[in-house]
Order: sequence, then structure tokens, then C-alpha cells
Amino acid sequence: MPAESVLKISNIRWFIAFRVFFNARFYYPVFTVLFLDIGLSLEDFFLLNAVWAASIVLLEVPSGAFADTFGRSNLVRLAGVCMVVELAIIAFVPMDIHWLLLGAFALNRLISGAAEAFASGADEALAYDSLKALGREKEWPNVLDLLMRLQSLGFLAAMLLGAAVYDHEFLNGALQLIGLPGELTKETTLRFPLYLTLGTSFIALLAAWRLTEPPVESEEDEAPANARAAFSLVGKTGKWILTTNIVLVLIVTSVCFDSLVRVGLTINSEYYRLIGLPEAMLGVMGAIGGLMGLFIPILARKLVEKQSALRNFSLLAAIILLSMIGQAMLIRYWGVIPAMGIGVSMFLLNFFLSQYLNEAVTDSRRRATVLSFRSLANNIAYGLAGLAFYALTSGFDETTAASDLSTDGKTESAGDAVFAQLLMAMPLLFIGLMLFLAWFTHNRLQRRR
Repeated sequence: MPAESVLKISNIRWFIAFRVFFNARFYYPVFTVLFLDIGLSLEDFFLLNAVWAASIVLLEVPSGAFADTFGRSNLVRLAGVCMVVELAIIAFVPMDIHWLLLGAFALNRLISGAAEAFASGADEALAYDSLKALGREKEWPNVLDLLMRLQSLGFLAAMLLGAAVYDHEFLNGALQLIGLPGELTKETTLRFPLYLTLGTSFIALLAAWRLTEPPVESEEDEAPANARAAFSLVGKTGKWILTTNIVLVLIVTSVCFDSLVRVGLTINSEYYRLIGLPEAMLGVMGAIGGLMGLFIPILARKLVEKQSALRNFSLLAAIILLSMIGQAMLIRYWGVIPAMGIGVSMFLLNFFLSQYLNEAVTDSRRRATVLSFRSLANNIAYGLAGLAFYALTSGFDETTAASDLSTDGKTESAGDAVFAQLLMAMPLLFIGLMLFLAWFTHNRLQRRR
């Protein structure tokens, strides 16, 4: 059955629309420079991102429990409201008073993190249960296929248009081509990506408001919808995850794969520089990543339909390991191929886990909470991986490493040498994680059946 057939279901249409417009943010391609150009320091930038991460971590699981208790549609609507508010704050705050600017951006990061937490798990649980209520949950791979392709188109449009409207020289040239005076200044255009995202936030809010709560069958008696019941659900779901082997294995699988893959994606720009890719090509690589998102979900859907979970995760592990080995070789220019393999693996990972985890959670009343536990575990693991790599790189011998690293006969800096050793360590760390995962999976699914 074609993926587009699921669009006949109202909740699926609005779920996809919400995801696309919630995530297609036009300021992403200029994220760091926007903060700096608007009047904040690099220290402010890192502090604000810490506020954002803390907001997500603190609210992730409670928001999932509130979604399961008070209704997933209500939490998605709240996420939509938060998106509008967070963007309105920084789109119109005065730039000439630093403490006011910093306070506005801190509030933006806090509300933005809350929006991410409120939407995480709630929208996916609502969409999956909308299919389940119709007896069509087997079509979830079709939803993921269509969602990821449309999200990739949205991401590609946001990357290209966001960068274009931020550049006042580009806009002035475009205006002059059509016979208009090009008199825009940098101070005028630097908020254009924010204005565009504020506009699309209203579309995301509309999509959220059109979602309706599907009928949910619970394995437990109905509990009163209050805060106490929501926090009680957190504890009950945590215990249920620990005693439900397949769900626990899937969450541990998510952590083992996601932590290193996300690190690989985070360091891509430095990796591209090290293999000799010009900075002008970084935007092109981002666009190529967006284009891959149009095709990889089709492959992922076919793999889910025709192969077992074990074979799919084994294939994914092979792709990641080969890609990491390829990156560690630092092949000039052609090293972009293993980097693209890391990007492909993230698409496959998210697709597989969404399918298998939703399938494993038979009690719809705790679905959003389980998905939030998975997101929380991934974020904590990613943070710990960052600290581990910081400790690892601190222990490298920069002097020795620098003498070993050269590109076209030129010895690179000690910092580049440390980065190269980090790339060499990643395949070994991944092998270690896969060995642990194999042991853990066997212990849970075989010995304790």
C-alpha cells in the first residue's frame, strides 16, 4: 500500500504537518553566527545552549507522563504555543541593551527546550494510536517513510532559504536584478530567518490544534487525570520498562547506537575541514544530507517490512562501523563518502526504533511516557559521550600525534592531530558498545524468557 494512503487519516495529515513545520527552522544554517551578530558573546551562546539542554532533560519524561494522563493532543498544542512564543520573544527584542537581550534569549532557550520536550513522544504516540484505533498500525512504516521524506524537503528549504535571507548582500543583489533598490543592511536582514520561522510556527500551531485524541484501550483501570496520577505514571512506566525485556533492549539499543552516531554528526564540519573540503562546500553537504532524506526512508520501510529486527540492526551496525573506519583513514576529498554513511545511519536508526518500539508498547496509555524515556536516555548518553571524548582527547599526546598526521606532505596542527586520534578511537568504542549490546540482548531475551 503506498505511503500516501495514510494521509486520508486526519490525525496523520496534521501530525506530519506539525512535525515538518515544527522542525523546519530557517535560522538553523546560521544558528551560531546569528547569536553572535545579534550582540551576544560566544560564552553567552554556550550558556544559552546549556539552558536549552537542561530544559529538555528536566521536562522530557514528566511531559510524556502528562501527555498520557491529560491527552497527547493537549501537549502537542502546548508545544505549538511555546514555539510561537519563543520565536516572538527573540524576533522583536531590542538589541541595544545587553542584559535585556541575554534575558530574552535565555527565556527563548528555556521555552524552546520545553516545546521540544512537550512534543517529544506525545505527537508520535497520538499518530500511532490513531492508526491502532483503526486496526492499521501495520502501516506505521508508511507514515515514517512519508514523514521523513517531507521533513527532508522542509529541512532543505529551510537551509537554503534561511542562509539566503540572512545575507544582505545576496538579497540586495537579488533586488537589483528585478529592478528594485538594494538598500538592505546586515542589521535589517539578520532577523529575517527568525521572522520566517515565526511565520511557520503559526502553521505548526494550526496543525497541532487540528489533532484529535484517538480512542485508547488501556490494560489498566482508568485513573483520574491529575498531576499526581501523571507522576505516578512515570514511576510505574519506569518499572514496567525495566521488567519488559524487549522494550528495555530497544531503549538500550537506542542509547548504544545514538550516542556515537550523534557525536559523529556533531563533528562533521571539523572532519570536512580536515579532509580538505572548502568551507563553501559545507552548505552543499548539508543540502546533500537533506536530499538523502528523500530516499533513505523508502529503503528503511522495505527493510522493516522484509527483514527481522536483528538483521536490520546488524546491517546498521555494519554501516556505522565501516563509516567510522573510513573516517579514521582521513581520505582527502573522498572522505565525504563515509561521512555520508553516518548520516544515512541516523535516518535508519530513527526509523527502526520508532517502528519496533511502538510495536512493543501494547498499552497505549503509557506510549508517550515510554518514548520520552527513550529520548531522555539518548540525551543523557549523548552528554556522557561528550564528556568521555573530552577526557579521552585530554589524554592524547598532542606532540607525538602531530608528527604522525600530515596531509599532502604538510604536518597539521596538534589540535588536528588530536581530532584524528579521536576518529581512530571511535570505531573501537563502537565495537565495545556493540559487544556490550550483544551480551545484554542475549542476557535479557534468551536467558530470562
